[in-house]
Amino acid sequence: MELKVPTTYDEQIEILKEKGVVIDNVDMCRKFLSQVNYYYFTGYLLPYIDRVKDKCIEPVPFEKLVNLFKFDAELRNLIAAAVEKIEMYTRNKLSYYHGHKYGSEGYRDSANFGDRHQADRFESVIRKCIADHRNTAIVRHHENKYEGHFPVWVIAEFLPIGSLSYFFGDMKNEDKRKIARDDFNVNYQTLESWLRCITDLRNKCAHCSRLYYWKFTAVPRMPKGIEYKANRRLFAQLYMLKLMYPMPEQWNSEFFDKFLILIDKYCDDISYAHLGMPDDWMILLRR
Repeated sequence: MELKVPTTYDEQIEILKEKGVVIDNVDMCRKFLSQVNYYYFTGYLLPYIDRVKDKCIEPVPFEKLVNLFKFDAELRNLIAAAVEKIEMYTRNKLSYYHGHKYGSEGYRDSANFGDRHQADRFESVIRKCIADHRNTAIVRHHENKYEGHFPVWVIAEFLPIGSLSYFFGDMKNEDKRKIARDDFNVNYQTLESWLRCITDLRNKCAHCSRLYYWKFTAVPRMPKGIEYKANRRLFAQLYMLKLMYPMPEQWNSEFFDKFLILIDKYCDDISYAHLGMPDDWMILLRR
């Protein structure tokens, strides 16, 4: 099957009109499409499309789609700030625990991990991290003074969240159990689930991927005693961020209050259902 051929901005406008998008200001629409990829943008049209006819179930204003795009962008920034704090906290807890129990370079000894640990694969990740940061002062310092030996708390600063997730997943169960209980107040299976989810969430924010009306691959596991049933929509990820947030006393001011403002700002255009938000979402998300 042949690939579709490229379309001009004017052709894209006509396609949108044929699908049922109402465009009152063609010049504004053309300017927007010259700045935002058409294929990416039409993802915000998906909730309103009849998949059989490939047309809108009812007319959709172009401005509504633009507002969904803006809402998503602002929400990604808010989520990214929360994920950053969780990532820093996780990085510190894993390196602190592992370093004190197994020594500065204990991460290089496969005996300090569980049976599923792939030492060669992990070593290649470490080498790549060092190579990627070879021009930084910290790498030059350890290359010159310590002959290329790096303690775990330095290596942990180089590891992306995905590699941190694997680092934790490869630990011995007794170690995972202690970290999960002491630092996150959950069992280690739940923390493994959260780290997988937050890796995906972080990467989507970093790559400006759509979150609105998105179905996530991984569903965050809920701790015992919590009645909320997570699904594949965004709200489950937000609720997970609340449970992981390292400074619970600051959650409302740093995330929840700003999220409320964002929801109110775009209330005429967004759908709670498209975000997977239950009726009691405010009670669930507030600290």
